Amino acid sequence: MYRALIPNMLTASNLLFGICSILSTYHGNLKAGAIFILIALVADGLDGRAARFFGVSSEMGKEMDSLCDLVSFGVAPGFLAYVFCLRAFSWFGWIVAITFAICGMWRLARFNVNVSVVHGYFMGLAIPAGGCFIATSTLLLQGIGFAPQRLGCVYPIVMLLVAFLMVSEVHYPDFKGRGEKIYPVSIAVAVILFAAILYAGNAAIPFALLFAIFATYSALGIVNTLAAKAFARR
Repeated sequence: MYRALIPNMLTASNLLFGICSILSTYHGNLKAGAIFILIALVADGLDGRAARFFGVSSEMGKEMDSLCDLVSFGVAPGFLAYVFCLRAFSWFGWIVAITFAICGMWRLARFNVNVSVVHGYFMGLAIPAGGCFIATSTLLLQGIGFAPQRLGCVYPIVMLLVAFLMVSEVHYPDFKGRGEKIYPVSIAVAVILFAAILYAGNAAIPFALLFAIFATYSALGIVNTLAAKAFARR
């Protein structure tokens, strides 16, 4: 019982930081709202490791983790994006924010059902990566003083794309040393994209670096899946 306390506290802290993100965003502090999502990612990464270390992994813990993830990486980023940009698009902004959260829910449910079937890769973009994509893009755009509304519908469309990636069958490497092969063309595209983001966001390089990590990973799955299909036809 006592061994389960630390993993459960880490899982609860994931939810705690997700709620802190929502409250910070509500009060107009979008930077804090985004940072709390990133801190929730750290807690989310530690709770599973702590559970395995103490030998207390359980179905209860997995369900708790999923519920916390939905708040921290589905609802909180959706609300953050709405306050930051989407509210300028009226009803369409509502649809985009809600769609993001619903796709996150679907992604988590599918992962829980397929956890014993899918090995060596993630089917669809993991919801923490999707949520952090939104959080880091907010930090970067705010850091360089760029209003996303200047690009018209680009921001909500990109957000819908990220939502779609979460429920897609695109294969994402889990970097555990087995499973999904990463093709050279995928690495090349990832390096170019990473460098381009750092160059474009050089006025706020720490935020550009964070966004580059999640944006590059999001693109890597698409390119690598397409490359795998292309090579399979040969």
